[in-house]
Amino acid sequence: MNNTDIAEVFESIAGLLEMRGDSPFTIRAYRRAAQVIKELSTELGQMVRDEMDLQELPGVGKAISDKITELVNTGSLRYFERLNAEFPDGILDVMRIPGLGPKTALRAWKELDVTTVAELEQAIHDGRLAALPRMGEKAADNLLKSVKLSRSKR
Repeated sequence: MNNTDIAEVFESIAGLLEMRGDSPFTIRAYRRAAQVIKELSTELGQMVRDEMDLQELPGVGKAISDKITELVNTGSLRYFERLNAEFPDGILDVMRIPGLGPKTALRAWKELDVTTVAELEQAIHDGRLAALPRMGEKAADNLLKSVKLSRSKR
């Protein structure tokens, strides 16, 4: 697992915690860790193998250090799996659409029963997303462009 993969897990954790309504401080800690990890010039896998103290990295405390070590050593993270299980399958993909974010993904899920990118696209086409308060046609059109762009990158 490389730094980009690990950072993506921590960014996903932050998004899921935000959707769950957890403390902004906890969410910020995971986002900061993801950013620090993305910017590292050394691979975390090597740092773990060399038994370096990951807590020396900015924004990395014991809990995040332990999670990084688990990810590097096992390729998975039990905490992330448990957290992800609290949400419908596909919601992470919805949340990752540029311009959407965790709060709008949560609204789309709770108010429109949108849990996949395909359902999001359908909700945009039939006008349900634009009808949400504080959304509008322009925002929905921009999200549709983001959905199409994200599909073309695969």
